[in-house]
Amino acid sequence: MVRLAIDFENPAREWWESGGRDLWDALIEGFDNNDVVLEQGLADSWLSQAATVAGWDSGPEWAPHPICIKGIDEDEEL
Repeated sequence: MVRLAIDFENPAREWWESGGRDLWDALIEGFDNNDVVLEQGLADSWLSQAATVAGWDSGPEWAPHPICIKGIDEDEEL
């Protein structure tokens, strides 16, 4: 399991305005969340699709993409 989250350090708007917002909203199923926990295979598939949207690689070196992978704590309830 992995957590995909909005990277607020990535200031790029192009990805969000070029279809990324719709892609993200479909993933979180309409909930008002900044992150979602998924199985690794589903996360990899979603990230591959997200990378095809214009603006995916337009962020700074420390936050290159609008969505990032975050770890999950062992004691975290899922």
